[in-house]
Order: sequence, then structure tokens, then C-alpha cells
Amino acid sequence: MRGAVIHAPGDVRFETLEDPRILRPTDAVIRTAVTCVCGSDLWPWRGLEPIGDPHPMGHEYVGFVEEVGSEVTAVRPGQFVVGSFATSDNTCANCRNGYPSNCLHREFMSTCQAEYVRIPNAQGTLVATNEVPDERLWPGLLAVSDVMGTGWWAADAAEVRPGSTAVVVGDGAVGLCAVIAAKELGAERIIAMSRHESRQRLARAYGATDIVTERGPEGVERIKELTGGIGADSVLECVGTAEAMRQALHSARPGGNVGFVGVPHGVTVDGQELFFSHVGLRGGPAPVRRYLPDLIDRVVSGRIDPGQVFDLTLPLAEVAEGYRAMDERRAIKALLTP
Repeated sequence: MRGAVIHAPGDVRFETLEDPRILRPTDAVIRTAVTCVCGSDLWPWRGLEPIGDPHPMGHEYVGFVEEVGSEVTAVRPGQFVVGSFATSDNTCANCRNGYPSNCLHREFMSTCQAEYVRIPNAQGTLVATNEVPDERLWPGLLAVSDVMGTGWWAADAAEVRPGSTAVVVGDGAVGLCAVIAAKELGAERIIAMSRHESRQRLARAYGATDIVTERGPEGVERIKELTGGIGADSVLECVGTAEAMRQALHSARPGGNVGFVGVPHGVTVDGQELFFSHVGLRGGPAPVRRYLPDLIDRVVSGRIDPGQVFDLTLPLAEVAEGYRAMDERRAIKALLTP
């Protein structure tokens, strides 16, 4: 098969790779329907994470089951499936407590920008749709495998409630999906922090009521102005930088909550400041598997359309251009078609 391999910062190549196969009885192999580039893939692309030896890339996927291991009964060959970037058995204590992304047998997906993918823990990870969905729904279902599930987790962790005010820090695919989540969970006011006109338009289409373009202390001050000097009930941090975390923590009201879902890079939290702020803080890798049945239903029914975050479609063979376009902010998120 063919797939993406990163060799060095700025160097992703489309290469011939070994075909995936069943290695354990809990595995499945799927044929990729569509895949994509994630904002988190840009960290090694930019040289901000170590790469080491050349290795495959990608952790978002939907596709058709080709083969299953002997212990996999939840899905069967031919079915269209959606899975999480973090695989899980869906039976261990952490899974039962609602945190499948911290499964005791977790494996993070890392080979999905390819024509075929092996899925570990397939029994607990994969969810089949009732029938093969129309191709126009594939982008939305692909979003569910990570960015929509992660945006939902941001809203859930920040305890967005009906009638509340939510602030979304970050206007990438996760931030935009977090706007959807805040709207679906009943937020009355949704303030999206964005400096890019095309992303502002999509944020408003998804339910944002206000746009804040300022950053740093000026951004916090603007949030305070919009919330009567108090701060927001819920802040959804969808970036992962130190600046974004400071902005999130300072934008929440006393007793409010911050959900942080951007993979942290250089982030530190002052314990004294957090203690006296009365702000709650929760985050981590999104427990996507917990949300999959509900989010799949919302996409298939047409209630939400997170697939709009894909504003660039390329053949998988042009995966490197997808990285470049996102790095240069010419695209929010690149969809790749095998």
C-alpha cells in the first residue's frame, strides 16, 4: 500500500509501505475511505516535536472493514466504521468510568494517512454505521474520529450548560468544532477568539454569537468587557500553547471551568494563581469513543456538520501539500482521499 511518512521537519513523503495485517486477535484492518491532516501533526512538521527515525503519520480515519481478528465480533468485513485516535477495549475500569482514551490497553493511532490501516483493540474502538453513509457525510464522520470528539470533550470538560456563556480559545478545526459542541450543549452566548475572517464566518455559522480578535491581556480584557467584568462560565482551550492556556484561565469567572484539549507545549500552571482563582481545570486526550454513537447520529441525521472544517481536499498522494497548506494557514484542515 501507499502512505505518508515523515522524515524530517517539513519533509513528509508518500511512500510504499508494508500492507497492514492482523497481528492480534483483537485487531481489524480497514480500507480508508477518507483521512486527513491534523493540527497536531504540524508540531513535528514544524520541528517542535522530535521525529527520530522516519515513520508513518496520521490518527484520524473512517473506512471499510477488510478483515477482523478472531476475537472481534462488534464489526464485520464490509461495514463502514468510525474509530477514535486512541484505541480502547471499552471494558477496563477507565473505559467504564468514561475515559476510554486512558484505557489500560490504549494504543494511539499513528498510521492513518494511508490506504489501509490496522486498528488495535478493534472490538472496543470501532463503531459501525447502520448502513454505508452517503459520501457527502464522510467528512463529517471523519471529523467525529478526532476534532469533533475533541471539541465536544472541551465543552464537556468545561461544563457548558444551557443558558451559559462559553469562550472558545482557538479557531482551528478543534476550536470550530468546540463552537458546535457549546451550541449543542445549550450555551446561550458563545464567544469565539479568532483573527481570521474565513474562520470567523464558519464560527458564526456554527453558533458563535461574538468574535474577539484580541490576544493576550487585551483578549482577556475584551472577554471581561463582554461578560460584565466577571468572565465566562466555561472556557474551551483548543490550542495547547502557554499563551492560550493563560488566556483561558484568565477569561473564566470565579467558579467557572476551563476545558483544555490542545496538546500542551511549554504550558505551566501557577498553583497559587489557580488556587485563588476558584477556576476548575480539566483536560487531556479526548475520550472520543464515549461520544461516538451520539456524534455519529448527529452527523448522519444532519443535526451537525463538522465536515465543513475541511476546506481543502487533496488526493492522498499530495499529503505533503496538505501539511504545507495548514502550516501556512491557507487551509483550516486538509481532507485526503485515497
